[in-house]
Amino acid sequence: MGKFVISKAKTGVMFNLFAGNGEIIATSEVYNTKAAAKNGIASVIKNSGAAVEDQTKDGYKVESCPKYEIYKDKRGEFRFRLKARNGQIIAVGESYKDIAGVKNGVASIKKNATESTKIIDETLD
Repeated sequence: MGKFVISKAKTGVMFNLFAGNGEIIATSEVYNTKAAAKNGIASVIKNSGAAVEDQTKDGYKVESCPKYEIYKDKRGEFRFRLKARNGQIIAVGESYKDIAGVKNGVASIKKNATESTKIIDETLD
């Protein structure tokens, strides 16, 4: 089972979603408050079952939000971002060398971001 870990960032608070093997599978933006980060976690949980839009394919089907967008970054590596119903990015993944890796990352979020996922607060306040 995965876990969300809330931690301090230079300018606020953020969270990472870890898979059961301890690898980070998704990272949030930096939030101003811990409450906002917790709302972000709730949004990831709520939207984790979203459809996947593979923008690396010609003529890909545009999905409505919430959705995962799979794309190639400037270095030609594969990435994903999870967007909420309002179109806001709520989590991003690391870069992967191949499409299979990024698809496994999305599948891992779908598996690990559930209502029963543990939330650990590593902030000091």
